Amino acid sequence: MINNSSDIKIFACNSNRTLASSIAAKLGLSLGDAEVEKFSDGECSVRINETVRGADVFIIQSTSDPVNDNLMELLIMIDAMKRASASRITAVMPYYGYARQDRKARARDPISAKLVANLLTSAGANRVLTMDLHCAQIQGFFDIPVDNLMGSSILTNFYIEKYGEDLENFVAVSPDLGSVTRTRAFAEKLNIPLAIIDKRRPRANVSEIMNIIGEVSGKKVILIDDMIDTAGTITNAANALKERGAVEVDACCSHAVLSGPALERIEKSAITELLVLDTIHLPESKKLDKITIRSVDEIFAKAISCIHNGSSISSLFDNPVRM
Repeated sequence: MINNSSDIKIFACNSNRTLASSIAAKLGLSLGDAEVEKFSDGECSVRINETVRGADVFIIQSTSDPVNDNLMELLIMIDAMKRASASRITAVMPYYGYARQDRKARARDPISAKLVANLLTSAGANRVLTMDLHCAQIQGFFDIPVDNLMGSSILTNFYIEKYGEDLENFVAVSPDLGSVTRTRAFAEKLNIPLAIIDKRRPRANVSEIMNIIGEVSGKKVILIDDMIDTAGTITNAANALKERGAVEVDACCSHAVLSGPALERIEKSAITELLVLDTIHLPESKKLDKITIRSVDEIFAKAISCIHNGSSISSLFDNPVRM
């Protein structure tokens, strides 16, 4: 897969070392020798224990919880690589934190997604590789190349393999109006109908189901979203679909943030199975029986290979979402 493995190095910070090791193994490589620790006062400490001079360096780090610690680890490692004369530094961020703060929703709001883009560039990143940005236009916040992979092919392949011809009894459901484009592409891939939940959100992390557009009675449904945080939206949607006659409710997402009351809500909800990708590491304490995990290691390994070899990465973009 790699034309010249002598000048590529894969490093990882602490957010998702299991995924990083798996990506490196797919490339036939080992993770680079680096120590990412903390000083007694909480400051991040990074030590690179091998030469990276002239190397094509890829640093794998999701900026998930603890978001700020993981972001600082990534920034400091990028800086260390730059000062060690790496020829190119690619920040591989399976999950891009702060992506929901992409615009001013109210007066005096920050645009934190843009700030993070500035920090990555200032630290010395030459390229960013990520998956399913909450808002695709975040790519425009950067003055360096950004490759935004889509996890939909992994999700759809799972349902094709599991249900096969039984998919004719399914409906793909968007949990809100903002996810319609993503859900439509998902439905087209599976060749199933589309339904939309029209909801009103009175305040942050609280959603209210208002209306369901489409036919779900007597059908099995699959709810699709890019991320699940407190799980209020997805569980309210699942319960509403069940009340309106859905036979079974499955759900899927790329990023399992699962903060606050998410696990309790999922456990008590009408969701039969929640399919997630491993862009965010899930500790054993969060692995409910309802949760099924599929890995993104292969698609990231292919993307890294394409970037390193200077070949086209476009074949890896599966039905790019246009927001």
